Amino acid sequence: MKFIAVIFMSVIFSAFFSCDDELTNDAFDQEDTLALTISNDDLVLEELFFTNTINFDWTTGTNQDTGAAIKYTLEMDMASGDFSTPMATLFSGVQSTYRYEMTYGDLNNMLLDNGLNPNESYQLSMKVTATIADASVAQQTAMTNFAVTTFKPITSRLFMVGDATPNGWDISNATELVSSTNTRGVFIYEGDLTPGNFKFAVNQDGCFCQDFYTKDAADGTSMVYNQGGSGDDLQWTIDQELGPDEDYRITADLLNLTITIEIVESVVDTPPFSTLWIVGDATESGWNIDAPAAFNQDGENPFLFNYEGQFNPGNFKIFAGPLGDFCGEWYRPFTNNELMVNGPVNQNSGCDSDTNWLVTEQTKGRYKVVLDTENNTVSFNKIALYIIGDGGPNGWNISTPTPMTYTNGEYVYTGPLGANNPTGEFKISKFKGDWCNGDWINPATNGQSINNTNFMYTYACDGPDNKWKLQTGQAGNYVIRINLETEQMTITPQ
Repeated sequence: MKFIAVIFMSVIFSAFFSCDDELTNDAFDQEDTLALTISNDDLVLEELFFTNTINFDWTTGTNQDTGAAIKYTLEMDMASGDFSTPMATLFSGVQSTYRYEMTYGDLNNMLLDNGLNPNESYQLSMKVTATIADASVAQQTAMTNFAVTTFKPITSRLFMVGDATPNGWDISNATELVSSTNTRGVFIYEGDLTPGNFKFAVNQDGCFCQDFYTKDAADGTSMVYNQGGSGDDLQWTIDQELGPDEDYRITADLLNLTITIEIVESVVDTPPFSTLWIVGDATESGWNIDAPAAFNQDGENPFLFNYEGQFNPGNFKIFAGPLGDFCGEWYRPFTNNELMVNGPVNQNSGCDSDTNWLVTEQTKGRYKVVLDTENNTVSFNKIALYIIGDGGPNGWNISTPTPMTYTNGEYVYTGPLGANNPTGEFKISKFKGDWCNGDWINPATNGQSINNTNFMYTYACDGPDNKWKLQTGQAGNYVIRINLETEQMTITPQ
């Protein structure tokens, strides 16, 4: 079933011109016929090349020397379609832009979200439309066709099940591997294993008829992907119980279908500090080290601490205690007035090397800060909110959801609800790209009316998947406002 997917944040622009509202006559002294080209018109998409890109370029078209601005709309449809209901509107009414770039992975996800099947070939068409601000100049269009072969994406989660694993053959409680942050498709387990067998499952569903990765009969370092429980049920064997200072490390590479099983030294499982605090005039704490705002310790990885809050122009650092002692333990940048850049952090004590992070007028906003006390690294993630659901304008497309605008401490969405489905549902995410990759804002109850704005937070795929639901006759234009500082939300008709 086709629907319009409006992509905002995943669009990468590589050609920039003047941002003025009006184009001068000199910009178009010569008429330019609108033309659209593609960097590769026969695409075979593959998971291994997820980040490879495809480019669509177009010429300016002409404003007939009127000096009027030209705005562009880019749409995609099946080659057999007529664009009356295009498969996707990639952007609409954008000025001074002459290239659209997307990755193989984003294109593949978009096609699958539109109901196309993996591992099949399709003929598609792309159309660019140039609309001139002067109504006396006719609208111009250009099209190009291309072929695409899709792929089935690998799982975003991987579980280990078997009598060698901590939870045995209880697949509903199977041990989850950690997804590598450096290499796509690589999952890692490090910990205890006992003599016995194991294999990999893609979820914790109770049925053993799901997809599994099992041992290759010809090579124990290779894996076989068995879809729907098909194939031979060959498993890896652990035949040695390790000492207290050793762990097994298993690395599963789903793209290359390889596995390594190693014995490593046990990692220290106690973080250096049990509590961390945010301190500085850029934060809600100010320079109060007697009662500053605290970080939250991750429930699964005690070395990780996270804090979410508003950052205003000023300085800050991270305090490890003891409370009230300015010369105590700190996490600080290596240089003073360092901007909020992800990377290594300096853990030290005392008052001699007092370096701070700097928040500027340009970088202020609401952030989630994650400090890894095991590797001494920090990340600063600016909070964005997105509307997800068939009751919103962009459907259930988690790769390209509809963003809310952040203004004066509030996240605001102004636009239609129920345009695609008058009784549709929606929820709000703090992320995009994969369903289980971040935090959600859900209504307090499932099927909750938009007249009730009580909400709750859930993480990844845990917790109740509640959604707001439009009732008959409620479709229309609305303004949604969310203040995460006061935890207040309003939904009002426009």
